[in-house]
Amino acid sequence: MSNLDDGHALEGLQNLDQQVIGAVYDQYFSEVYRYVLYRMGDSSLAEDVASDVFVRLLEASQNGRGPKTNLKGWLISTASHIVMDNLRRKYRRPEEELSDTMPDLSPSIASEIDQREQNQIINSAYAQLTPEQQNVLALRFGQGYSLEETANLLNKNVNAVKALQFRALAALQREVGEVDYE
Repeated sequence: MSNLDDGHALEGLQNLDQQVIGAVYDQYFSEVYRYVLYRMGDSSLAEDVASDVFVRLLEASQNGRGPKTNLKGWLISTASHIVMDNLRRKYRRPEEELSDTMPDLSPSIASEIDQREQNQIINSAYAQLTPEQQNVLALRFGQGYSLEETANLLNKNVNAVKALQFRALAALQREVGEVDYE
């Protein structure tokens, strides 16, 4: 069951077929995890959110509210909603990020600080984008999806995805200005 077809998977999920549930998890977990990790930047939180996506899939399938045709699209869309909920909570109660390790006092500390500042600038600019723009960038550059795959997942045509991606990148460039990407 390495390449599960959606029809068989959706039927198996509704019947709580253990083999199908395991196959769906095996086939899609890493993809959902990478998407969430790209959007949130925290590996342990990404694991929790990705797991929550599959719990929601089982609950929705049992209640007849699960995906009807596109399983992968449903999983990514659900992950996107959970990510947005988490980001909204985070912005309501901002947290200071603390380092888990002692700082290295070697001469490269200045370049590390520069890199962190650049990352903060980019993350701040990324947060200014609309959720739809963030989603397109996450799918295109975080997941490496093609324009066609991204358009399919977002239920848009390819030209709309191109335009959305162009606007998102232009907005990032306006916010970030000149950043040195060494």
